[in-house]
Amino acid sequence: MSKNVTIVGAGLVGSLLSIYLSKKGYNINIYERRADMRKQKMSAGKSINLALSDRGWRGLEGVGIADEVKKIAIPMYGRYIHNKDGSTAFQPYGKKEQAIYSVSRAEINMKLMDLAEQNSNVKLHFDERCTSIERQSLTAHFENNITKQLSETKGDLLFGADGAFAASRLNMQLSTDRFEYNQHYITAGYKELIIPPGDSGKFLIEKNALHIWPRGSFMMIALPNLDGNFTCTLFLPFEGEKSFANLKTRKEVKRFFETEFPDAVPLMPTLIDDFFANPTSSLVTVKCFPWTFDNRIALIGDAAHAIVPFFGQGMNCGFEDCVVLNQLVEKHNHNWENILAEYEQLRKPDGDAIADLAIGNFIEMRDKTADPKFLLQKKIEARFSEKYPEKWIPLYSMVTYSPHIRYSTALKEGMRQEKIMQQIMQLPNIDTTWNSSQVEEKILSLL
Repeated sequence: MSKNVTIVGAGLVGSLLSIYLSKKGYNINIYERRADMRKQKMSAGKSINLALSDRGWRGLEGVGIADEVKKIAIPMYGRYIHNKDGSTAFQPYGKKEQAIYSVSRAEINMKLMDLAEQNSNVKLHFDERCTSIERQSLTAHFENNITKQLSETKGDLLFGADGAFAASRLNMQLSTDRFEYNQHYITAGYKELIIPPGDSGKFLIEKNALHIWPRGSFMMIALPNLDGNFTCTLFLPFEGEKSFANLKTRKEVKRFFETEFPDAVPLMPTLIDDFFANPTSSLVTVKCFPWTFDNRIALIGDAAHAIVPFFGQGMNCGFEDCVVLNQLVEKHNHNWENILAEYEQLRKPDGDAIADLAIGNFIEMRDKTADPKFLLQKKIEARFSEKYPEKWIPLYSMVTYSPHIRYSTALKEGMRQEKIMQQIMQLPNIDTTWNSSQVEEKILSLL
């Protein structure tokens, strides 16, 4: 139980993992490439607000910190759709009380760091860039960004939790025969913008919703923050007719937003300045294998499975990694050879599944949330699920509100259900007969 653990990366997953392992009696040293964000003025521009859902909450509850995090989270009970003609529609996510929670990435990361440091056996080291990992001796080498001083740390276990472009993963890749690695960038990039609060910190649009402006090949979303502002994110192709490449001047940006998002422009007084001040960032999916090495090293969170943000599951999936790992520590009584073997075997299929689901949800949010046929399909599914909850859980609910259902199971079941719904949507007069007993019987016959 006196094992020493090195964690590379003090992001969301690295910080939560340190809390789990510290409570199991391990001594933890976390090394973070960036400076301590709690001591810096945060610069805007590269953050997408995160959506905490049931899998993430389960991860926080597992170490008794959910109530602390809830203080910085805002419930969102559905999507609030903003159509180009100015009309709006609210689409609930699940049943009445079900919500996902908007949290600022920086706020929750700082909160998790604070909670990690409350454990005397956790130490955080900042401005330390991982330069190499010696697998045989399990020694990690670091260079300090400021002093350029070199240091090393030796542990009994090492976790790479340093994000989508992980140095820990690269080290493993370069020293592992037949290491499989795939990264895929989508054609759209993103840019952070803001809707500031009104007088006295008032929210200018519905507070308890995730706002979407779906426009076919692109979209904008907005998530609420505690201070009354909304973090907006424009997802737009890099190239093409409507793209970042064609928004070079203030005039072009103004015209584009006034044409595409007319109801949002009056709410965004710093829009043009923000557009040019904030970077345009890319979105990557990373799949790799193996995730574990020498029975002593493991990749976790984005280092193992970076995904695009469109199902709001990146953080939730990483937190679920911690939950599964913790369960395996108990199951295998700290036998790390067995723990890491089963962790990889369980989590790899789920990491791949949520990556594919996230890409699919991008298309849904961007193209389909304003499509009447798609909305009718969702209405039929919701009605049938309400009547036969044991036979049908909508895909979104399986992923977001059913932490006992694995992502890989949700993907397979979602594909099966989609095939059934494609047949249902072809029925004659489905627009008028959608809630009839005949439609219900047809679904039952296809199950």
